[in-house]
Amino acid sequence: MNSTSPSSILFSGGTIIAFNRQTESLEVIRNGSVLVTGDRIASVSSSLPSSIPANTEKVDITDKIITTGFIDTHRHGWQTAFKTLGSNTSLVEYFNRYSEFSVVQQYPLTADDVYYGQLAGLYEALNAGVTTTLDHAHHTWSNETSEAGLKASIDSGARVFWAYAFHDNIPNFPLEEQFANFRDIAAKGVYKNTPTSLGVAYDYFGPNPDIETVNTVIDLLRSSNASVLTTHSVQGPWGADNSPEDLDSFGILNLSTPIVFSHASFITAPGSRLLRQTNQYISITPESEMHYGHGHPTSHLIQDQAALGVDTHFTFSTDILTQARLWLQSARKTFYDNVLETWRVPVTNPMSVNQAFLLATRNGGRALRRDDLGILAVGAKADLVVWDGTSPALLGWNDPVAAVVLHASVGDIEHVVVDGKWKKRDGKIVDVGYKDVKKKFLESAKRIQRLVIGTPSVLPTSGTFQSGFELGFPVRADVVNGTGNGYGVPFLEAP
Repeated sequence: MNSTSPSSILFSGGTIIAFNRQTESLEVIRNGSVLVTGDRIASVSSSLPSSIPANTEKVDITDKIITTGFIDTHRHGWQTAFKTLGSNTSLVEYFNRYSEFSVVQQYPLTADDVYYGQLAGLYEALNAGVTTTLDHAHHTWSNETSEAGLKASIDSGARVFWAYAFHDNIPNFPLEEQFANFRDIAAKGVYKNTPTSLGVAYDYFGPNPDIETVNTVIDLLRSSNASVLTTHSVQGPWGADNSPEDLDSFGILNLSTPIVFSHASFITAPGSRLLRQTNQYISITPESEMHYGHGHPTSHLIQDQAALGVDTHFTFSTDILTQARLWLQSARKTFYDNVLETWRVPVTNPMSVNQAFLLATRNGGRALRRDDLGILAVGAKADLVVWDGTSPALLGWNDPVAAVVLHASVGDIEHVVVDGKWKKRDGKIVDVGYKDVKKKFLESAKRIQRLVIGTPSVLPTSGTFQSGFELGFPVRADVVNGTGNGYGVPFLEAP
């Protein structure tokens, strides 16, 4: 699927949001140049480089802004075919309708479905300037579907940390077969020499873990030289703890392998202390946590060990820019409220656009322990995004960081480069075969949507959640006075 690209690209004339390694801060260079050689950034300068390789492609980015690509530290790429079906869903309904467990039992997806869903989802992310994705790949319910998702990740040309998810209770695919499949994938190493790498995802570290299974997962993590370990950490009444304390009890927080705690809802003060001591990160997924109701009451207190993620892109935005903006304003509100609650008037703004940009870029690289990702600096990977500074949304900008974080949209992204290769150019995905991928994906999605729409959604009306906590029912909002039904119904039809 990958498109061909020159060995060197010179971007010149634009405004660069660079990263200064010495000060660990953003640095703006106006009317500067960025030279890409191979898969690396060779030069970042306020003038043209003194030496330009022969046959370098020259790209004029006058009046444009060039940044590093965004990093998504939590996503499930295979679910693309469910798009718009879960617009009003809760997390309880998600578990019953869209999770890998319910999919296998109610409307099983084929390996081709997984392949085209994953591939279409990654192209969607690339289009939005997301150059790196940590994929919690829980489409691992058979050898075939597992390998299809991995192949799609490789074929996309995106930088994917593909984390094989081990399930304790997936139907017809016991753990022993999952372990064997993972060992086979690691032994074959088809992802080597590509931007995709092999990681591990596991959601049963606590409470009440199976010690033998956890130790097997840890052994596989070590023996495969996995690029990352990730886990859903949803504490509080949800009961899916997988907390820093849980993982610390197995002595793995100090491994050289980075560990990413997705959501980290209701993370505790001791858990936060462990993150700082061991340099491990959480992935805040603002839109997901607001949409589903996970909650993030303490995440604003651990932003120094946090990055951003999207989660289930079939239900809402696929871009990290939206997540950065949502989280910035959410954190601002939280810190403002701390002052207002004591009847005082806040004078200063508690969180800057620079910090939001770093969460979306640099902190993602830190979470993955990759000093060459999420920054625009010499020696970093050539993962770049060029923004049209003359678009209606950006016309008149002065501060380029504020322009991107608070004013830009996906529609303002002109070019995307990953690993020194063009992925989007002049507003369009350039990979060979993308047209055929869209066709094959739509065929798959229509069949899947027909199955899902034909399966009634049944929600409990009372009782307790699987965590043992009582179910609750929020007051339903309405925007229509009198007898109207402002809530409405989903406008779905079977394809």
